[in-house]
Amino acid sequence: MFDYIIVGSGPAGCVLANRLTADPKVRVLLLEAGKPDRHPLIHLPAGFAKMTGTLASWGYSTAPQKHLNNRQMWYPQGKVLGGGSSINAQVFTRGNPNDYNQWASEDGCEGWSHEDILPYYRRSEDNPRFSNKWHGVGGPLRVSDPEPQTMTQVFVRACQEAGFPYNPDFNGASQEGFGFYQTTTHNGRRSSAPVSYLRPVMSRSNLTIKTNSLVRRVVIEEGRAVGVALKQGAGETVLRCQREVLVTAGAIGSPKLLLLSGIGPAEELRRLGIPVVADVPGVGKNLHDHVDIFQVSECSDSYSFDRYKPPHMALWAGLQYLLFRTGPVASNLVDGGGFWWADDKAPSPDIQFHFLPGSGLEHGVKKIKNGVTLNSTIMQPRSRGSVTLKSPNPDEAPNIDPNFWSDPYDQEVSIKGFKIARKIMAQPSFKPYIKSEVAPGPDVQSDDEIADYGRQNCKTDYHPAGTCRMGPATDRRTVVAPDLKVRGVAGLRVIDSSVMPRVVSSNTYSPVVMIAEKGADLVHGITRERTASKE
Repeated sequence: MFDYIIVGSGPAGCVLANRLTADPKVRVLLLEAGKPDRHPLIHLPAGFAKMTGTLASWGYSTAPQKHLNNRQMWYPQGKVLGGGSSINAQVFTRGNPNDYNQWASEDGCEGWSHEDILPYYRRSEDNPRFSNKWHGVGGPLRVSDPEPQTMTQVFVRACQEAGFPYNPDFNGASQEGFGFYQTTTHNGRRSSAPVSYLRPVMSRSNLTIKTNSLVRRVVIEEGRAVGVALKQGAGETVLRCQREVLVTAGAIGSPKLLLLSGIGPAEELRRLGIPVVADVPGVGKNLHDHVDIFQVSECSDSYSFDRYKPPHMALWAGLQYLLFRTGPVASNLVDGGGFWWADDKAPSPDIQFHFLPGSGLEHGVKKIKNGVTLNSTIMQPRSRGSVTLKSPNPDEAPNIDPNFWSDPYDQEVSIKGFKIARKIMAQPSFKPYIKSEVAPGPDVQSDDEIADYGRQNCKTDYHPAGTCRMGPATDRRTVVAPDLKVRGVAGLRVIDSSVMPRVVSSNTYSPVVMIAEKGADLVHGITRERTASKE
């Protein structure tokens, strides 16, 4: 018998497994539907380019996006030990302090202001460059400063020429500006959640990890979660726990599991023949995600990572990595970027930029012989979608509808962000290196033409959130309380990106680690000091 069962080994699941088993009297079972993280590409930073395809992914696609020419968009979500942390781009960003202050003041999430959550960021982090009010050292999550690539250095200079300030730390006192990203890598390898949080505690006798274990439903008896039912052949086997079931399956997997367990909008469940355990209308609603428009430019010579595509050059890059842990294989391929405003009335920067010193490095992005890519991403989209079940069959993928660009504001801001990207790429520093823009190309100039290009080509930044929204009991849209307990069911919490009432203004790996660090304290009943200086 276990004390806690954790469903999902993404960043949150790994953090919880580490923190809860620090008490030798607490027995924890961590379950993962996918395989162990043994594939070598997972641990190579540049392996990210392969991870946005089918490798280690659930293979999801969205519902037809009616505001994007009815496209069904590829929607990678990690199905492997480590979840998204094993397949992401390893960009280390936290969001803007205003994000968390809005959670607390506007969304009713008491205890989740920036002042409240900063100690958890500091506790999780091992930073080689900073140790101050904003950053910590000695934590499990290893962060590094990769050697900037030549074209990324050109990009950062061009941003300054365009009038934007240089920012040496996007996670410090100020988010706005452009510069080089720190990454969740160490010594040329990916700092995934299993590497950071599980490997150091594998020897603990009170931690059990099971991969290839698909959870069909949470077992609920007399209003309390008492375990989970695992798929076993055509049937199932039940594993029980004494304290709590902790659902950490992500913004797609967590609402799916709650719905399969009879927790969700009652009418939806009845239509599928699923017995209603708790009528929680918000389960699966409020899905939103970062969506970007990318610009691809052709280089005038072999300046980008595309030069390593030929087999003999790929071999050379591999040898450099094996001998020195340097070169393109040691790069996360997204080593520069920044944050700025498209809407000057926004309370914080509303566009994030990712510069990739190559072309076709992500699934669905135009690939050319030698090129570079600049993504511009809206940070606080207003469009909302949903995750719903197609059937009661747990093996069937859910219906994923981010409803991208359903709010005209998102299209407007995205177009403005794209224009900023073009402004940067037109600066003098790029002149010796860039031949021309190839996507969308110089013929696309008007807002309507850019919008048409976006509808045909924009893509997810792989940051779904909000489908088990956190908030006060008085708001029927919420699924979990600020202590992350699920409405109407005892012994059950959700702890992952699905609880975000609104997605943070950044990449989401580090924020999910923070949520789980705080979640572990909530499970333990620990209240930490609010100010970072007292941590």
